[in-house]
Amino acid sequence: MKTYVPDTSVIIEKIVSNLIKEKKINGTIIIPNAVVAEIESQANKRRETGFLGLEELKKLQELKKQNKIDLQFIGNRPTVDQIKFAKSGEIDALIRQIAYDHSAILITADIVQAESARVYGLEVEFIEHQKPKTKLSLEKYFD
Repeated sequence: MKTYVPDTSVIIEKIVSNLIKEKKINGTIIIPNAVVAEIESQANKRRETGFLGLEELKKLQELKKQNKIDLQFIGNRPTVDQIKFAKSGEIDALIRQIAYDHSAILITADIVQAESARVYGLEVEFIEHQKPKTKLSLEKYFD
């Protein structure tokens, strides 16, 4: 059985539970506590991504209860400085470190995270996630 570490990008896009349901991944899923902290922070700021992430984490708990996966939460929560510099890659570095420490496959939809992980020799499952294209309300008046 393989071990996977998803980052925040695939949690908020609800990709992990779909990969499990489609039987594309199975085994152990390690959720870094840094991911949970980032999602909580977004939810506390009333951002939709935070609530989507919490929903996905609850779905993963359900899959664990159904014995479809082993689910673990590992690692320290980020410090105030790491949160402050999240856009600079501090939280991504924490996530990569957990994948490295557990010889796990990193699952991400973030190309920078994927390439950075490969620099460190990590195995990466990069998921290209395309959001549906929506037309602007003004566009409907043009051919």
